[in-house]
Amino acid sequence: MSDATFTCPDLTSFCRLDGLGLEVTGQRIEPDRAILACRPVDADDWCRDCGGQGLIRGSVVRLLSHVPLGWRPTVLHVRLRRYRCIECGRVWRQDTSAAAEPRSKLSRAALRWGLEGLVVQHLSMSRIAAGLDVAWNTANDAVLAEGQRVLISDLARFDGVKVIGVDEHCWRHTRHGEKYVTVIIDLTPTRDGTGPARLLDMVEGRSKQVFKTWLAARPRAWRKGIEVVAMDGFTGYKSAAVEAIDTVTTVMDPYHVVALVGDKLDRCRQRIQQETLGHRGRSGDPLYGIRRVARTRASLLTEKQQHRLAKVLADERHVAFEVTWSIYQDVIDAYQAPDPAEGKKIMTRVIDAIKAGVPAGLDELRSLGQTMKRRRDDILAFFDHPGTSNGPTEAINGLLEHLRGTARGFRSIVNYVARCLLDAGGFRPLIHSLL
Repeated sequence: MSDATFTCPDLTSFCRLDGLGLEVTGQRIEPDRAILACRPVDADDWCRDCGGQGLIRGSVVRLLSHVPLGWRPTVLHVRLRRYRCIECGRVWRQDTSAAAEPRSKLSRAALRWGLEGLVVQHLSMSRIAAGLDVAWNTANDAVLAEGQRVLISDLARFDGVKVIGVDEHCWRHTRHGEKYVTVIIDLTPTRDGTGPARLLDMVEGRSKQVFKTWLAARPRAWRKGIEVVAMDGFTGYKSAAVEAIDTVTTVMDPYHVVALVGDKLDRCRQRIQQETLGHRGRSGDPLYGIRRVARTRASLLTEKQQHRLAKVLADERHVAFEVTWSIYQDVIDAYQAPDPAEGKKIMTRVIDAIKAGVPAGLDELRSLGQTMKRRRDDILAFFDHPGTSNGPTEAINGLLEHLRGTARGFRSIVNYVARCLLDAGGFRPLIHSLL
């Protein structure tokens, strides 16, 4: 059929070899792979030392793994001419630097395919190695090096960062204990509503000094541009941020504030359980039966759940639990307030109430009051900077946990950091532009 939108079949173009300086001369389809015979387009018969012309002195074959066709591994048999200069006697072979790196077993197109598989499709390295029909180590070393070169090493990825989140993350469990890293997240897109948060960097260890060293390694102009740092209750991260950035505002994440109050509520319930019944919570015990209901926002409870909760709170032995539950609900209401100013007023009243003096029998609230008094400015700062929650940081931690499970664990911190950055570093738009 004659159609101006179609051209003659061209295997070289179809296999994307024209961009590698190669052309197809033959093919062989085997049950487990496709083999393409190729040759360089350019003759390359001039000596690079003296400029004399070279005479053909045989040929050699270079094998390159290429982009799989329909997930069938594809191998390039590139036949290269060998030349000898008639002037100086130098011997060389045709240049294939456009097709692959020196000594590489993967074509440049295969490298980009593997990198796309990691960044866009979140494939495991085993699946990429199987698609390219190479050893796992070969695929891992080559693809991670390419990702490091074109994506991770690009310092432009730090541009425009105004809000960051910091948290710890366990990257490996060993018989001698857990190994942690400090995770730094770019929360600027979330705050501005321009996109999702992204992993900015990852540093081995979890301490004040680790985060402070990372901040000190950044350019001074970049640090001055950071407006807000969101974090959990660990005071080391706060100290590091304040010492490294003069004008920064530190925000304690709402998730961790609610988790802190919820933990005190659970401890109060467990203490009263022991005092009233003399044992840990069991099926049929009043407090044990409403343990999940008590951690739910009051406005979300069903009528049946409200009745169960009211029955337990009516017991005079549970007064301490009722007071602690009321504080827990007030904290939730503060963060759920439609107006940040109103939420700040509610949270201020809560902090002032539990720091002014807690009656005897409310040990958990007394401890909570000390913590909230110490971190008062960080807790209230959230309401002055809406959208600076560290929740996206926790979400990215979940993605990293999934990555570790997909890879069945990591032993090298270098490989782990590289894989995490490629997986959650927000490189998807950039990788599409490169392809």
